[in-house]
Formats: sequence, structure tokens, C-alpha cells
Amino acid sequence: MFTILDIPVLDLNAPLPEDAGARTGRVYVETYGCAMNTSDSEIVLSVLKPHGYTVTDRPDDADVILINTCAIRDNAERRIHDRLKHMKFFKRKNRNLVVGVLGCMAERLRASLLDTQLVDIVVGPDEYRNVPSLIASAIEGERGIAVKLSRVETYADIVPLRTDGISAWVSIMRGCDKFCTFCVVPFTRGRERSRPLASVVDEVKGLFDRGFKEITLLGQNVNSYRDEAGGSDFSDLLAACARAVPQMRIRYSTSHPQDMSDKLIDTMAEHDEICKYVHLPVQSGSDRILELMNRTYSVTHYLERIERIRKVLPGVALSTDIISGFCSESEDDHQKTMELMRLVRYDGAYMYEYSPRENTKAWKMGDDVLQETKSRRLTEIIEMQRIIGEELNVLEVGKTLGVLVEGRSKRSASEWIGRTDTNKKVIFPHDGLAGYSVGDVVNVTIDRVNSATLFGSLIVG
Repeated sequence: MFTILDIPVLDLNAPLPEDAGARTGRVYVETYGCAMNTSDSEIVLSVLKPHGYTVTDRPDDADVILINTCAIRDNAERRIHDRLKHMKFFKRKNRNLVVGVLGCMAERLRASLLDTQLVDIVVGPDEYRNVPSLIASAIEGERGIAVKLSRVETYADIVPLRTDGISAWVSIMRGCDKFCTFCVVPFTRGRERSRPLASVVDEVKGLFDRGFKEITLLGQNVNSYRDEAGGSDFSDLLAACARAVPQMRIRYSTSHPQDMSDKLIDTMAEHDEICKYVHLPVQSGSDRILELMNRTYSVTHYLERIERIRKVLPGVALSTDIISGFCSESEDDHQKTMELMRLVRYDGAYMYEYSPRENTKAWKMGDDVLQETKSRRLTEIIEMQRIIGEELNVLEVGKTLGVLVEGRSKRSASEWIGRTDTNKKVIFPHDGLAGYSVGDVVNVTIDRVNSATLFGSLIVG
């Protein structure tokens, strides 16, 4: 999942304004990649606030530009390298500008980013407390790097700097111990460590008091969460949050099939506050490929978990991740993935071509599936999911669903957008919304659908 940014097209040869020069105190952050990166950006802004920094939403007004990066796929890194080229323009405009690269790409590429001469500081995911001092040194002309991974850092004592809204990300743990052969996360974010349960619950209560209506608990693998001091697991944390904020929707991401326990499924069923939506990445429908990926489960185990989820949580919505064209993937392996999709019938999916990453075990296996074959298989997977998604959405026509109002739809000023408990996007006219506002749960009768969206009419009264 990538943050979509409205980045202006710049004339890099444009003349500089007369007042180009030193300014202090304004920081602009651009975030790429997963929800964890969005949460991390909020942590960085919170760390900077006591040092007098204020947030600007315009890079050309900034004294500090921080780019929070993703390294999960090659395409993500290429986007960020392209974006860094624009820093020439901003540095010409403000000769004292400090440019920083944060996050997974900073951890992975380290000193090579400083070699571009466009970057002043490079900061890994476990070194965000040092951002203020690194910026101060950069202002004095000393470029710096801090990328040491930690076995203990969770930022549990830092309240992320969030703008008011209705939905918030809450990071409950950091790192990953699974070591999937295709994934750089254990190398860029380190080993698993969890926040104390009480600190998470306190943060969730604080969000409720501020008017937030929905939270998503975040981790590279949330269902391996462990509060070592209190002996609590992720199911216990979910239940504690549900009891603490009984009027909030609670979601979580991302899960690993190996850790999707009966206790966790039962906990979801016991609390209405926990949304009936499960994102359970499968990656492939071939046992041979799953073994090469070191996913530590079989297709049979995965399908058993899906069956248990659907039995205990009637009406649950399911989504997944699928990688096309992993090392040595044959046509038979691909067809097994397609067959698994037909069996499970996901409501949604994140679907990607395999992207080799240096230093992973899969890197040594060789990227031996032709690009045209990867692309063709991915197209088939996407089309399969489009058909299944639309067929499942058609079943919603005529139903009246509770929809959390998120705001006006981007496609039309006369429409509102919101989401159901099962994470389905709903668009409906706002003419009858008198007496309701953003953050309310309204009843919408579904009139028509496509593969990604439900369209309906507001039920007033």
C-alpha cells in the first residue's frame, strides 16, 4: 500500500525568488509505502515539535524536507530516487534547506544516499529520536547518518503528532522475525518487539477522547504481538482495546497465517467493536513456492484458517497479498494461485510482480521468470480478482449497511464517501445528510456496485 501524493510538476530551471535564503522551523514530510511509514512520520513530527518545528504542507515553504521511504519493491525505490532529483530545485530556492531520507530505504542504502549530495541526513526506523540533533548538525554543515537497528525501541512513550480526523494508525510493535525469503523488512526494521499493552490502550483512549472514530492496530505481523511483562498476546490486546473504547471501530494489519489462532478469531467474534474484516496474505497458492518463500504454512493450513474464520465470523470480508512471478514459478504454480483465489473468493487483494531485493535469500535464487510472463500472470490475477470482487459486491445490492462517513467524495462534490465494517467503500449522495456529519455511522441502502465500490442511498431517520 502506497501513500498517493499530489506532487507538483516543477520547472527546475525557473529563476529563484529574491528572498531565497535562510528560514527556520518549518518541516515538510512526504511519506511513501505502508501504513507503518505513515505512523512513523507522525512519530518523527512529534519528536520535532518540542524543538520548535511546525508542519507545512508545501515543500517550497519548508526549511526541512523529510522523505519517509519504502524499500519493499524496486519500483518504490525508483519513485523515491526520482523524487530526490527534485531536491535540486528546492535547494536552489533555499540554500540552507536540510533534506533527509528516513525509513526502510535509508536503512538499506545508508551512506550511498549521502553520495548524491542532495541528501543531508539519513535516518533508519529505529533512530528517529536523533532526527532533531542530526538536523541541527546539518544546518551547521555536518551531514549525518543514523541507521543502527534496536532490539528494544518501540517509541511507546511518544504520542504521534496527528491532525484531527476520524481514523488513526496505532503502531503496536516493530520489526519482523519471519524472514520470508523475498522480504527486506527484518533487515530494514529489525527483529520483533512489542509495546506494553497498557501504553497501546492509553493511546487508543486518547484518540477516542479527541473524537477519532476508528483505529487500525499496526505491525509487520500484528498477531505475533507479545507483551512480555504482562504475558498478553494480540487477542488480549484486541479485547482490551475493545473494552476501553466500546464506541470505536477497531481494525488491524497485517496478519501472518501461521499466527492466526483460534483465540484471535474467537476474540473478533466476541466484540462488535472489532471490524469483521481480515487481511491474511497468502502470497501464492503453490506449496512449492510457499516453501521457497519460507512462508511456514501450507495451502491446506491456510484454507483451514479461512474456513475457521468464515465459520466463526459470518459475513466477514477477506483480503490478501499475492506475488506473481516469484523465483522459478511455473505455469502450474501460477494456476494453483488462480485456483486458490477461486476457492477463497477474496473481497480484495494487493497484487504485485515479484521484485528481487539485495541481501534477501531469494536474491540468490535468481529472478528467472521472464518479465513478460510475470506481467501476463499478474494481469490474469488482477482480472480474476476484479470478477470475484464484483460478484461479491453484487450480493450487497438491496442491503442496508452501516457506513462510517469519511468526508466528501473526490469524484463529486455532491457525494459522500465512507466505509462499512467490512472495509467496503461506499459512495452516496449527501443531500439527505442534514443532522449528520463526518465521523457518524449512517445507514445506506446499496443500489449498485462495481468491483471496488458500493453506491447507495442514505436512509434518513
